[in-house]
Amino acid sequence: MLFVKPPSSPFEPPSFLFHFVSSPLRCFVQHLHRLVLFLRGSALQTPDPSSSIRLTCVSDTHAKKAAIPDGDVLIHAGDLANQGTAAEIQDQIDWMASLPHPHKIMIAGNHDGFFDPRSRHQSDLYKTLDFKGIHYLQHSTVTLAFPRVGDRQLVFYGAPQIPACGGDDFAFQYPRGHDAWSDTIPRSIDVLITHTPPRHHLDLPHGMGCEFLLSEVWDVKPTVHVFGHVHAGYGQESVFWDEAQKAYERVCARERFGLFRDFLDLFAWLDAARVAYYGIIGVIWSQVWGGTGTGTLMINASLTYRTTVKLGNTTQTVDV
Repeated sequence: MLFVKPPSSPFEPPSFLFHFVSSPLRCFVQHLHRLVLFLRGSALQTPDPSSSIRLTCVSDTHAKKAAIPDGDVLIHAGDLANQGTAAEIQDQIDWMASLPHPHKIMIAGNHDGFFDPRSRHQSDLYKTLDFKGIHYLQHSTVTLAFPRVGDRQLVFYGAPQIPACGGDDFAFQYPRGHDAWSDTIPRSIDVLITHTPPRHHLDLPHGMGCEFLLSEVWDVKPTVHVFGHVHAGYGQESVFWDEAQKAYERVCARERFGLFRDFLDLFAWLDAARVAYYGIIGVIWSQVWGGTGTGTLMINASLTYRTTVKLGNTTQTVDV
């Protein structure tokens, strides 16, 4: 597009002008959706302070260390390492083990090549890791008890796979467009931990996340979903699993037609109207009638800021 520069990297967010010129409708709907979510408030019910459990969420530390606030569970959603060596990963494990959180959970990311035999360094073939009590989840669950708050338990599930975005040195990749998620996540979990985001949620506008993971999360509807991978998607998003979200995701999934053809897509504009209509109903329900949240809180916990090598994002916590 003349005079409008695309992002320099597929992991870099586009400028507002590029986003608008590529698809005015999608740009409008994504900003409208953010406004509606802001007005609706949290998808989670406010927990009783006497029985709440604090989740401390990080991802994409890439062999670096940061100041981490206290919590009941420390979750690392992958990309502990940068080169993926056993030494890098063990150093991150040692750092996590030194922190005071009673429970710690980690999964691998695409930069953690040691965990995937296809991407493991030759020099690491016969090495092992000392997890020091940290729960490593790879297509597996762990149930944690919290005596501090009575008999409460939470069930966590973690999985590392991502749509392909790099070379053979990247771990747990599958071809984009391949379904690596359907019927893989237990339906009874409380907290889902993946490395990739579900597509269109705390993701880049063109969608680096996975559409099949999104479909699976629609079925599972965990209380909290923690992920990383797309650094520029850092933040939190409430998801309500309603008609507004369905319409929003359909608009995001459509082809980008450009500045003029966008205005001729009647069905897409109808979906934009649905985002506004059902979003307003959701705002009235929560802010006027006092309805409580019944959805999922998604957290992109990437600590690395965009495509830099700096830990420029802060650690996120949530009470459940």
